[in-house]
Amino acid sequence: MRRSITALAAAVAAVALFSAPAGAVQGGTPDGNGHPNVGLSVFYYHGIPLGRCSGTMVAAQVYLTAGHCTGIDTDLGGAPDPAEVWFSSGPIPLGNYPFDGSSCAGFTGYPCKGDFGGTPHPMPGWNGSLTIPNTHDLGVVVLDGTPNEGLSKVAPLGYLDKLATQRGQQNVNFTVVGYGVQFERPNLEVALRQRFVGTNQLQNLRSHIAGGYNLMMTDSAGNGTGGGGTCFVDSGGPIFHTDTAGNTWQVAVISFGKKYCHGTSGAFRVDDQQARSFLSSYGVPLN
Repeated sequence: MRRSITALAAAVAAVALFSAPAGAVQGGTPDGNGHPNVGLSVFYYHGIPLGRCSGTMVAAQVYLTAGHCTGIDTDLGGAPDPAEVWFSSGPIPLGNYPFDGSSCAGFTGYPCKGDFGGTPHPMPGWNGSLTIPNTHDLGVVVLDGTPNEGLSKVAPLGYLDKLATQRGQQNVNFTVVGYGVQFERPNLEVALRQRFVGTNQLQNLRSHIAGGYNLMMTDSAGNGTGGGGTCFVDSGGPIFHTDTAGNTWQVAVISFGKKYCHGTSGAFRVDDQQARSFLSSYGVPLN
């Protein structure tokens, strides 16, 4: 799923090339069973598939993803109603509509009937545009069943600020997980329909784009880390950090990136109070 930043002030006009990734981790490696609670989702509007995103189970029936996946689409003038979610590591085979038997490949390049169905809910404040810096680009899908694939732990309040203060911006690495596009250029998209994992590096938390709400990362496959970058369909997928005690925390969800998925990407933080309040309202356990 793809969103453009349409509400940028003049001060941030230089980032007009940013668009929201809706893809798989570029330059990463197949995840296998490394993150079985990270899933692929397809969202529908009156039975027509809108697009696909990644996401993470954070409570028994709560799948965490991006607001631009779950909320209003200003082009349509409406929001998705149901969603379908898969947890296979892939490649996920193409399939048919569960509604009338016709192929859905022309719309999404993915199957349409998932392991679980659910109802999307965007974070209050999502308005259909990436209004930098506080985009409110967070959402959940409340599933109609329990996948039992494990749960990710939401980072404690202010986790990223403390991390950046303690360690500086160099050598702070994050694990990114998602499905889909491995290569994006004009009129060419390579999508493997498979869960990939990679490594990104902290760029900043306080630029005019980040504003304390977004985690900005480099998308270069860098520095001997086996790195990766985010791309279309990664939207809503998790950003993880492992602390010195060995605890792995979800710190953000993938939100936006640059044209052709190269350079810099942004993820909406889940370690601030507004995100925690939203997640708490759906019964997500917080640390």
